[in-house]
Amino acid sequence: MGGAENAQAAVQGENLIHRGLSLWLDVLRAVATLVVVFSHFAYALFSGGDLQWFRDYNFGSDAVVVIFVVSGFVIAFAAGRDGTAGAYAFNRLTRLWSVLIPALILTLVFDRYGSALTPAAYPAGYYAPQTIADKLIRGVTLSNEFSSLERLRLGTNGPLWSLSYEAVYYALFGVAIFWTGARRMVAIVAIAAIAGLPILMLMPAWLMGVWTWHFVQWGGIARLSTSRALILAFGAPLICVVMQWLGTPDQLLALSGQMLGVNMNATFGFSDEFMWNAIIGALCVGHVIGMGRFMQNARFDLPVMRWIAGGVFRST
Repeated sequence: MGGAENAQAAVQGENLIHRGLSLWLDVLRAVATLVVVFSHFAYALFSGGDLQWFRDYNFGSDAVVVIFVVSGFVIAFAAGRDGTAGAYAFNRLTRLWSVLIPALILTLVFDRYGSALTPAAYPAGYYAPQTIADKLIRGVTLSNEFSSLERLRLGTNGPLWSLSYEAVYYALFGVAIFWTGARRMVAIVAIAAIAGLPILMLMPAWLMGVWTWHFVQWGGIARLSTSRALILAFGAPLICVVMQWLGTPDQLLALSGQMLGVNMNATFGFSDEFMWNAIIGALCVGHVIGMGRFMQNARFDLPVMRWIAGGVFRST
């Protein structure tokens, strides 16, 4: 695509993301992030076990998948706006590092003094006492979850695992759309091999977000009837609730373990519920499409949600 065509596509893309859809993406991002935060607070170490039910339902993991879907959507849009491989890589890296590097430094400082003052607050599983060099190198390169290099928890900052996943998705997507020929194929295979299977197992949800953006580009939301939009917007979350109530996530986890003959959590870590996560991704896509059509002519705003979403890490 030439520069003029890329610029035109970016303008058209901005027009397609109407106020209502933009608002709802912010709502999803804000709510999902708050669920993740609450999920970490629900650990017995912090809440005394009173909120263990929230961890039992694994809502935090589900919320991360929602964030992945929204990420795929906005990165697909951003790639069209960036126009070139260089601009795309620069924008992704600078936005990742602008938040990641300060977070790493603060984690190192707090862990160093906190573990010295109160060692009992840093039990195994919550704290990994690697060298400062290991944490900085693996953190800055976003390779902490690469299975080929052995997964590494960055001190007490376990939540940074999802950034390692997203960095791989950004890289694979950028190579796929900006490079061509044999170089593209070699790069995709190399990145996938270095990142490892666990990271790739959650990429379908991220790619569903990419597909959703293209669905918007193709005018799919505009062609959707109001009745179908309502079914998608409210039916998808309802299906999710019913499946949680029926114990579907645990059933799928057990089924996948039987099919593969492994302990899913020990083998795949954060990707152990990949089957359920794919369903969450698909339901999220249906919800976004439905709400996009339902709110197409929305004229109201939700400043609080916009504010929360604005404080959430963004890489677009």
